[in-house]
Amino acid sequence: MPNHIKLIEKGLCKKRLYKGGAVNFNVDKVLLPNRKTANREYLDHPGAVAVLPVLPNGNILMVRQYRYPVGEATWEIPAGKMHGPKDSPALRARCELQEETGYTVSSLSKLITFWPCCAFSNERLHIYQASGLKPGPASPDDDEFLRPGEFSLKRAMAMVRSGRIKDSKTIIALQALALSRR
Repeated sequence: MPNHIKLIEKGLCKKRLYKGGAVNFNVDKVLLPNRKTANREYLDHPGAVAVLPVLPNGNILMVRQYRYPVGEATWEIPAGKMHGPKDSPALRARCELQEETGYTVSSLSKLITFWPCCAFSNERLHIYQASGLKPGPASPDDDEFLRPGEFSLKRAMAMVRSGRIKDSKTIIALQALALSRR
């Protein structure tokens, strides 16, 4: 493709195939840079937050939960979807941490915002690091069954290398923390 052609696709027609409680599925007709048309199927997502809780001893807090789409219980950092366009990612991160682990936080810092899979989803995921943690009672959603666990960063990274941790947001958060500790 010549360098002078703009890498942009113009939406021509939007069609929602399914409206769900958490996500929607769309197929849009687009005009390509070469003036041809194509369909783009994608998941419409409200966005999400995740929190990497760092305990006073330097260890990481994660939660184990069953994930139906992959058929496994996974170790992950606490996370949840945004509740609407006016929802604050930092506030949602604080809420998700408390709901899933019981911990409240005095210091929250942004690690990264990224698209988990921009080829077929518009989800934007914000990851925060939490410190100054204070324990308290968890209040998970009615359909959430979680088991918390505490890990050293070294052990968590070994779990990534061995394939015990496969969740992308957790891997990215752990790698960001490891880089910051160098």
